[in-house]
Amino acid sequence: MSVEVARPKNFIEQKIDSDLENNVVTTVHTRFPPEPNGFLHIGHAKSICLNFGLAKEYNGTCNLRFDDTNPLKETAEFVEAIKKDVKWLGFKWDELRHSSDYFEQLYLYAKELISSGLAYVDELTDDEIRQYRGNFTTPGKNSPYRDRSISENLNLFEKMKMGGFQEGKACLRAKIDMSSSFMVMRDPVLYRVRFIQHHQTKDKWCIYPMYDFTHCISDAIENISHSLCTLEFQDNRRIYDWILDNISIKSRPHQYEFSRLNLEYTLTSKRKLSDLVEERFVDGWDDPRMPTISGLRRRGYTPASIREFCSRIGVTKQENTIELNALEACIREDLNTNARRVMAVLDPVKVIIENFDDQPFFIDAKNHPNNDEMGTRKVQFSREIWIEREDFKVEANKKFKRLVLGKEVRLRNCFVIKANDVVYDEYGSIKEIICTYDPNTLGQDPLDGRKVKGVIHWVSSTNAISAQFRVYEKLFNHKNPAQVEDFRTELNLKSLETFNGFVENSVKENDIEERYQFERKGYFTQDNKDFSKEFLIFNQIVGLRETNK
Repeated sequence: MSVEVARPKNFIEQKIDSDLENNVVTTVHTRFPPEPNGFLHIGHAKSICLNFGLAKEYNGTCNLRFDDTNPLKETAEFVEAIKKDVKWLGFKWDELRHSSDYFEQLYLYAKELISSGLAYVDELTDDEIRQYRGNFTTPGKNSPYRDRSISENLNLFEKMKMGGFQEGKACLRAKIDMSSSFMVMRDPVLYRVRFIQHHQTKDKWCIYPMYDFTHCISDAIENISHSLCTLEFQDNRRIYDWILDNISIKSRPHQYEFSRLNLEYTLTSKRKLSDLVEERFVDGWDDPRMPTISGLRRRGYTPASIREFCSRIGVTKQENTIELNALEACIREDLNTNARRVMAVLDPVKVIIENFDDQPFFIDAKNHPNNDEMGTRKVQFSREIWIEREDFKVEANKKFKRLVLGKEVRLRNCFVIKANDVVYDEYGSIKEIICTYDPNTLGQDPLDGRKVKGVIHWVSSTNAISAQFRVYEKLFNHKNPAQVEDFRTELNLKSLETFNGFVENSVKENDIEERYQFERKGYFTQDNKDFSKEFLIFNQIVGLRETNK
């Protein structure tokens, strides 16, 4: 009997264990805080699994909180898509929150900082602010507006709130240290003016808080015990702590950083993914070649396979790039166990079995070779069938174990056939293969003891269903498209190949989201967007085995 080995605890779990043991916290409360400015991708899946997983592991709670402070790029459509993705992955939030729920409180905390002499209204332009900030080798210099009085700053901030400044003409900045070695501490912007309708608050506000100001206060309002984010926000922890240290809020959450998910041949920048969509390189955010959760769902990935992938890659502080094969292995293992076997012919050529009569009959075929509980299905055998064009050669060497002119091969779950002749069309392509079958080979070897080594799949031409098959490769040719100057130059122009063929009739009444192993061709599911009962469209989820193509 196999013994399950306990997974070593990651550094965040170790910290939580220590905090609980020392009564630093009594309840674990996490949150997943996406910006609703695009669809979630595989990197977000890691954060979702971590935050919701920790809440479950420690009998705690996890909020879904939308960081909706930039109405320029955020929409209600993205909000709904994110909620759908989180649910589909198998998680349920304890509370649904929005940063916009706290706009009034955030505004009052901003006034607190002003009243303490720790924030000021600046009228430098965005370009001037960048120039004054300096760089990693040159310290910044103070804005000429930095030393305004508290009363003047309060009045100017109120003017901002009432729409008295045009966009870009004023902002609220923290007064920290323009010579700090950490750029985020050089008087970061806390509020800016935006005359854009917000999808939640409509036209109530024309000033919107920045992420660094909003995030820590939202965590504190919600009593988050462990605020988890990726390593690019490590320096931002200083402004996170500074803000909470200088306002009157009671709760004191702490931020912890972990490495983000970097996946080979994949982009996880929402800005660049948005460019792919807007420039029509892909068919929307849910294109099956996209690394978005909705794209993976449309491709045919299962929630369990994505959760397993996130579990396997673990949580560390070390940045690395995960092989794409690691993700594919998880869905392949899932479907190898759970997917029904079916036959489909993607690039068909007709076979005529001239010694078979005109009366089709049905063969019982197992739905899974290793799971009898999945039952059997009826597969029709007839005089005319379709096989894959690549499964026949007029001449071939001994390594070719499929159908060759003058030789035999076995049809999956069926008889042995022999190719006797070929019919060509007017263009010189093979139109039909004329065969005979051995009626004594159904489920058994030839009676005379001759050996037949190859097995090919097929479908009956009399009741197979016409279907389109979409076969996908990597969207990019470069292992790390984010590192090239223009990721567009690395797009794989052969990332989608379309075939028109036939599939067994047995799939006709099945659920749209059922996944199949099309024998010898890979794992497929119906496209959940471009589908109809009249014409089936299947997406290849993954091949049968690991490939470096």
